[in-house]
Amino acid sequence: MCVGSYRPGMTLSSAPGGPWKSLPGPSGDGAESAERPRVTELRLSAFARHRRVGLPLGPLTLLTGPSGCGKSSALRAYEALARLGGGAELGTVFPDPLSCVPERARPDAQRRRGFRIGCTADGPEGPVRLDVAVQAEPELRVVGERLTADGLVLLETALRDPGRRTVQAAWHTAGSAPVTRAPLPDDRLGTALLPLRVAGKTPGQRRVLAAAEQMVVALRSVFACDPRPARMRIPVPNGSGRLLRGCDNLADVLCRTRTECGRRHAQFVAAVRAGCAGDVADVVAEPRTDGTVRALLDRGDGIRTGLGRLGYGELRYLALALVLLTGPGVLEVDPAGEVPAAMQTLTVLADGLDRGLDPRQRAELLRLAARMCERGHIRLVGAVSDASWAAEAAGVTVVHLDP
Repeated sequence: MCVGSYRPGMTLSSAPGGPWKSLPGPSGDGAESAERPRVTELRLSAFARHRRVGLPLGPLTLLTGPSGCGKSSALRAYEALARLGGGAELGTVFPDPLSCVPERARPDAQRRRGFRIGCTADGPEGPVRLDVAVQAEPELRVVGERLTADGLVLLETALRDPGRRTVQAAWHTAGSAPVTRAPLPDDRLGTALLPLRVAGKTPGQRRVLAAAEQMVVALRSVFACDPRPARMRIPVPNGSGRLLRGCDNLADVLCRTRTECGRRHAQFVAAVRAGCAGDVADVVAEPRTDGTVRALLDRGDGIRTGLGRLGYGELRYLALALVLLTGPGVLEVDPAGEVPAAMQTLTVLADGLDRGLDPRQRAELLRLAARMCERGHIRLVGAVSDASWAAEAAGVTVVHLDP
């Protein structure tokens, strides 16, 4: 593993009195939702088809608009920030960086083009803003980054020498020198590297660490999903028991969730019963002699229906309900293992949230999402073609994107 990336068990802050050490313990669902770091705005200053766009994000947010308005690209930008916040390299996050460059963006005299994205994370430190400028050509690199809180610039980086694979960084110190300057690699997010570079000896340094940690924790634990019913219909090998983004291995995951938490499984069965045709007494995972497992609906009268017999909308509904009723330990995400679970928020990004769902399934899924998001430990950002069916629902933030 390269120096500078996070790994489970690593302590985020080397400074005494870091923000997670002073927070009270858990006291029930939603009791500390105001203290959990969460992303409250996504900024697409220049990304794909977006320019100067700011998207407010609540606990349950639906992005809506006609095809081509940029719903999927907005989710892609959010996921990219999340992966960068987890320490991922720029090239793995943006395998096709030119697709992120605004279509009408013209190269400068040095043939450089790029894109800019950012977000705001709220939490114990108040609103903290992160803005990142990425050069896509002639070579992929971070060329600028700014982390701010209360109008104070806590970290700023800039590309000074194009011949070197570094950016010049300056972070707030407020000690004998107002700022500390040092080079940082141009293929990673500087904010994610700060806890490994800042000593935390002065109040200014501790403020930088607290803001960086809040941003990183808010961005981590993101699960982007888009269930693929065709792959859910067939038996799957026994595996890790962690749900993939396409929910292909739903049957394998059911083997685990059904035995680990009876209460959550009962809630899942109730949700399936509300959104699928016919009687549903249980949802079971049946091991097969060839080492695979398949999921079935127990109809309660000795009849079991394999998922292969369910409709496209039923399968998407079933998968999305399971996602909402589980957590980072089951979903294929990168949780902030060094932060108490009570302080973390899982964010689900669901492209085509309403795809294939009938009105009853949409309503039931929205009710389930609203209930889970209200508790504070899960947030949902979903893209839908039309949000008229959800516009009046309590607790739903609807964001309309222009074509």
